[in-house]
Amino acid sequence: MPANNIVHLPTPAEVEQAKQSSRTLSKYADVDRVQLSLRGSNGETDDLVLPGHVLQMLLDVLAETSKGNAISLIPYHQEISTQEAANLLNVSRPHLVSLLEQGAIPFRKVGAHRRVLLQQVLSYKDRIDRERSKSLDELAELSQHEGMGY
Repeated sequence: MPANNIVHLPTPAEVEQAKQSSRTLSKYADVDRVQLSLRGSNGETDDLVLPGHVLQMLLDVLAETSKGNAISLIPYHQEISTQEAANLLNVSRPHLVSLLEQGAIPFRKVGAHRRVLLQQVLSYKDRIDRERSKSLDELAELSQHEGMGY
């Protein structure tokens, strides 16, 4: 997501490799750690141990790659632009800026630009999603009570 990342769309061969690797690694999805042996095309070999949550992240990367999607990893504590935050929330940038100005999401200014912490954006998204779900549950309960057939 940071502007300096180059987007790489996987080739058909990479998509197929991701599918095969995902199937193999998925057998280990529920373990707390996994030991891997690596052998590169350059002849180098190494053994390493990955914690279970890192293996799960790798499986997520492979799943998206196997669908032909480009992916990006963003550190949780990284600052992002208002456009990147708007994209994550699936809102327009002007709407996001109004949320910032209303105090819904903390931000700081760097020169004339606003910067928000990714964790703050994700926290806001989680809070809004919970509120929407609660409202939908209440609406469904009300419609059941009123016999509206929903």
